[in-house]
Amino acid sequence: MSKVFFVGCGPGDPELITIKAKKLIQKADVMVYSGSLIPEQILKFCKKGKLYDASKLVREEIFDLLYKNAKKNKLVVRLHDGDPSIYGAIKEQIDNLERKGIESTIIPGITAFLASAAALGTQLTLPGVTQTIIVTRAESRTKVPKREKISELAKHKATLIFYLSVHLVANLVKEAIAGGYKKSTPVAVVYRASWKDQIIIKGTLTDIAKKIKEKKITRTAIVIISDVIDPETYEYSKLYDKNFSHGYRKIKK
Repeated sequence: MSKVFFVGCGPGDPELITIKAKKLIQKADVMVYSGSLIPEQILKFCKKGKLYDASKLVREEIFDLLYKNAKKNKLVVRLHDGDPSIYGAIKEQIDNLERKGIESTIIPGITAFLASAAALGTQLTLPGVTQTIIVTRAESRTKVPKREKISELAKHKATLIFYLSVHLVANLVKEAIAGGYKKSTPVAVVYRASWKDQIIIKGTLTDIAKKIKEKKITRTAIVIISDVIDPETYEYSKLYDKNFSHGYRKIKK
């Protein structure tokens, strides 16, 4: 029997896929991929394999494809957009395969919030502003623990990043302000980060909901709430300060 590879193909730009991921896709006998979230150029890397669109399948059908083909000793790739470990629903698949005696390997990929930061030309952690990144999603059909309510997370005043939540931006704003963010806190929304049709919308907690509505963006976007987007001030890193020594550099006297 073979193993199943859970592969992250990156945020969208075909050149942002890892070498390891591309090699596996090229060699795959069977590839189950995440629907329209995977660019056509990346699907074309799989020249000899049989392709299955996971968006048209239910959990049991996906598992059956992975299991039966791995059992036949075929090279099986379960292709995810971004990184499989972030909202990828891979744990349930891996556990079910393990119970059937099939091993799995995860190949990480560049996730959308990192591509969004690159598109914004910003740093998600800044000395004197925040050293913490919180990645979450708003509650909708998928429930969120009470301790992870937006108003609770907002109390940290960290860089707050939302997946799968742009359609709920009005509620995000309300909860973020309730948690302690100022109404003037910068907000950025990146639609389809790194794709050719990428859109960047910047504003504040006061006006971002209106701006998103005007652009009619309801899905496939990352929302970032943080002063790092447009900092009034920040501190220089101590790492390269002439008065800061560490194991690789001594202070010159």
